[in-house]
Amino acid sequence: MKAIVDEDACTACGLCEDTCPEVFELQDDVAVVLVDTVPEDQEDVCRQAAEECPAEAITIEE
Repeated sequence: MKAIVDEDACTACGLCEDTCPEVFELQDDVAVVLVDTVPEDQEDVCRQAAEECPAEAITIEE
């Protein structure tokens, strides 16, 4: 599974980083993905971060 952040849509609210800090981090007022492939034990919480993103800036590729 892979997570992708649309940097143009991201509002840097920090929700993804709070929800799944193993995958997301705020850098220079935008969220970035820290890993190429989401660790299996983080997949559910990563999906949660994507679903809860108020800007709908996170896409998940299975």
